[in-house]
Amino acid sequence: MPTEILMPALSPTMEEGTLAKWLVKEGDTVSSGDLIAEIETDKATMEFEAVDEGVVGKILIAEGSEGVKVNTPIAVLLEDGESADDIGTTPAAPSEAALAADAGHEAAPVVAEAPAAPAPAVPVAADGTRIFASPLARRIAADKGLDLAQITGSGPRGRIVKADVETATAAPQPAAATAPTVAPATPGSTSMPTGASAEMVARMYEGRTYEEVSLDGMRKTIAARLTEAKQTVPHFYLRRDIQLDALLKFRAQLNRQLEGRGVKLSVNDFIIKAVALALQAVPDANAVWAGDRVLKMKASDVAVAVAIEGGLFTPVLQDSDMKSLSALSAEMKDLAARARDRKLAPHEYQGGSFAISNLGMFGIDNFDAIVNPPHAGILAVGAGAKKPVVGADGELKVATVMSVTMSVDHRVIDGALGAQLLQAIVENLENPMVMLA
Repeated sequence: MPTEILMPALSPTMEEGTLAKWLVKEGDTVSSGDLIAEIETDKATMEFEAVDEGVVGKILIAEGSEGVKVNTPIAVLLEDGESADDIGTTPAAPSEAALAADAGHEAAPVVAEAPAAPAPAVPVAADGTRIFASPLARRIAADKGLDLAQITGSGPRGRIVKADVETATAAPQPAAATAPTVAPATPGSTSMPTGASAEMVARMYEGRTYEEVSLDGMRKTIAARLTEAKQTVPHFYLRRDIQLDALLKFRAQLNRQLEGRGVKLSVNDFIIKAVALALQAVPDANAVWAGDRVLKMKASDVAVAVAIEGGLFTPVLQDSDMKSLSALSAEMKDLAARARDRKLAPHEYQGGSFAISNLGMFGIDNFDAIVNPPHAGILAVGAGAKKPVVGADGELKVATVMSVTMSVDHRVIDGALGAQLLQAIVENLENPMVMLA
C-alpha cells in the first residue's frame, strides 16, 4: 500500500517547520538515503533523506509552506505495481501507533479484550497545537482532573506518558469563576492590556505608516523561549569589573608567535577558556536545571551567542576546558561562520551548561542577559575601556577595564556559589598565564 512520508522532527524541540524546497517531483524514483527535501526549522535549513524506497506518487505539501506540524503527511510513496489511483483523497492523520513508532518505540500489537472506557479526545493546547500523550496517560489525567497542558512529558519528543500523570497533582481550582476586573483606559492613554492582540495594537497606530514584518520560525522561538525564561527562571545578577591590561599584553605576545600559523586570538577566545576553567574549578556551578532535578556536568561545554540576521544562535564548544586557545579560536570561527549561514546541525547549538554573550564590540559598557534554559547562567560581557583605578599600592593609575554581569538561575546556583564562579573567571582573565598551566 502507499507509504506516507511524514514531516520529520529534525531536532528534539521542533514542533513545526517550513518545507523550504522539494528536491524531487512526482514520478521520481527514490531510494533509502536519497535527499528529497530541504526543511527549515526554527534554527537552520536541513536536508531530509528518504527512509523508504519507491516512486513519489503525490506531493501533499507545496514547497514554501510554513507551519507544517511534525508528523503531518507531506508526500506519498508508491511501491511496485501501485499507481496514483491507490492514493486516498485525504491522508489519514497519523495514529498513536504510528507516532510511537516514529518516536523510536515499537507499536504494541492489537489484542482483543473487553471494552474499556475510551480515552479522552486528543488534547489540544490553548494555542491550538496538539498535546502528545498516550491514551492511558489521557485517561488517567481525566480521572485525576489534570490539565495535560501543565504537565511536562518525559517520553520521546516530550510525549506525556503514564508516569508523568501518576506523579502530577491537580492544580487547585478557584471557588468561583469571576470575571477579571479591567480598569477603564484613561482618555489619550496608549497603554494596552497584557497579551494585546495584533489587531488591537494595529488600531493604536491607525493612520500611521508602518511595515508589517511576519515572524519567522527563529523569531517565534526566541520570543517564546526568552519570555518563558524571564517569567519562570528566578534570575539574580552578579557584577564585576575586570582589568585587562595583563591579558591584552599576553594576547599580543601570543599572536606575534602564532602569526606564522595564521592564528589570531581574540579576547573572546580567552573569555571562553576562562569560563570553561572556572566551571572546572567550581564544579557545583557546572550544572543545568532539569525540571525536578539538577544535572551536574563533568565537562565544560560553553555556549557562545552569535548574532545573525533576524536572530541569534548559541553554538556550543564542547570540552572547552580541554582545548587550547588556538583550537577554541578555530572552532569558534567555524561555528560562527556556519551559524550566519544557518548551516549548524542541532547537536552543535543544543546543550551546554553556561553561556557567554559579548556585546563589547558594539561599544556596550554593560548589560544584563537572560538565562537560556536549561543553562544555569550566562555571562554578559561589555567593552574594555581606559578608566582610572586605584592600584594595590594605593596609587591612582589608568587601566583597561571590562565590565561583566553574570545572570544566574537561583534554582541551580546560590549567591555564594555564583560569586565563587565569577571570582574564578576574573582570576583567570586578570592572570591569563595560569590558563596555560
